[in-house]
Amino acid sequence: MKRVTIDPITRLEGHGKIEIFLNDDGEVENVYFQVPELRGFERFCIGRPVEELPRITTRICGVCPEAHHMASAKATDAVYHVDPPPTAKKLRELLYMAFYVTDHTTHFYILGGPDFIVGPDASPKERNILGVIGKVGAEIGLKVINMRKRCHEVIKLLGGRSIHPVFAIPGGVSRGITEEQRREVEDVAKEAVEFGKFTLQIFDDIVLKNSDYVELIKSDAYAHKTYNMGLVDENNHSNFYDGKIRVTDPLGNEFAKFEAKDYREHLAEHVEPYTYLKFPYLKKVGWKGLVDGKDSGVYKATPLSRCNVADGMATPIAHKAWERMYDTLGGKPIHATLATHWARVVEIMYAAERMLELATDPDITKGSRSEATTKGIEKALAKEIRTIPTATPDEGVGVVEAPRGTLYHHYITDERGIVKDVNLIVGTTNNNAPIAMSLKKAAQGVIKKNGEITEGALNLVEMAFRAYDPCLACATHSLPGKMPLEIVVYDSKGNKISSKRRF
Repeated sequence: MKRVTIDPITRLEGHGKIEIFLNDDGEVENVYFQVPELRGFERFCIGRPVEELPRITTRICGVCPEAHHMASAKATDAVYHVDPPPTAKKLRELLYMAFYVTDHTTHFYILGGPDFIVGPDASPKERNILGVIGKVGAEIGLKVINMRKRCHEVIKLLGGRSIHPVFAIPGGVSRGITEEQRREVEDVAKEAVEFGKFTLQIFDDIVLKNSDYVELIKSDAYAHKTYNMGLVDENNHSNFYDGKIRVTDPLGNEFAKFEAKDYREHLAEHVEPYTYLKFPYLKKVGWKGLVDGKDSGVYKATPLSRCNVADGMATPIAHKAWERMYDTLGGKPIHATLATHWARVVEIMYAAERMLELATDPDITKGSRSEATTKGIEKALAKEIRTIPTATPDEGVGVVEAPRGTLYHHYITDERGIVKDVNLIVGTTNNNAPIAMSLKKAAQGVIKKNGEITEGALNLVEMAFRAYDPCLACATHSLPGKMPLEIVVYDSKGNKISSKRRF
């Protein structure tokens, strides 16, 4: 049996590798997606006051700290049985939409985009952001960089920092925004809407007008018929900050719809010894292994999954783009993994439009303290942005849609609010099983029997996981005990001298 290793895998957050095993006939027999890094944040949180967790859990990852901040804040709201005022919720969501624009922009143009803009068979030296700029021009590159910069300015204005924000607290937010600040955010939101339109056009010009790319997206090598999961509002439209979790089956029929606090009635987690990532699955269907279909409990929670479970997008331009995606690819649900990139662009458009809606909402400046001291209304303004917790803390679950998938934070405390137990199911963990399945199917599709295994072919395999935009630092867990470790010693010429394994 021949073994092919892709290590490290590229253009993602974290560290992972792919092991491909070929049988004696030169055919792909099995593929393993391994995550060897360890992040034990669930253990770090135990023993701390629960109100600290919205600040601590942002440090899980520098790519999506806003997602953990929001899920954690919502979990602490639930722990204290407190409902934030409407303005506080809108301010949280406003920051979150700015984050969504910049995060999806990063993946589309820098991590996933090079495979389409430069080409999947291009040299690795060109298949990166510099290659993208070389292909589309420096002007477009600057447009991308400026959009990310402007959205991070909004995150800093609202959250106190451009990375690891600190403004969401149990029951609300720490401060409001002034009218002047609101106008600043509105200006950025208007730019984001234009950028969303521009990105939809880029996708149309570079991907959809290339018949080879469309054929690749539609190919069976990148297709899996699984259940889908995502947050929806009361109209079953996509919502990233709030709503109910909706699950649809491989045919697109609603399978479940539940509140965050009930997630354990619907989800369970399977463990395999070769990776630190767990494999969540639908409890009422059961774990049948890494297989798809209606009889398997495997589900996806991706941008495409959010589109699949929704009956539409809640903003007009995004909804039109959503409809076009389904018209082009044959209707709902779409099972083409690479179409996740298209769904991500649709979501950029939605986040930008929603950001503008919130920035122009009359309630968004309630709670501003700019004139509070002179008018003696400090206490009244504070009530607009925070409901002070008064209940005894115990247990709570917070859920948001992280860019990579549904993110669950579940905290249990004692009566003083000291954390006793934590469980996190992050977007990438939700998608661990489908990522592994997608890698195997892609490898079987592009690696031909006894054929030459080229670098381009291996990149086509990597494209199967890259569509999920995995964030591996967020996703790894550990139980108390020894951490498996391998140390390899090489001499100055690169020859292996010795190795020691602890697993």
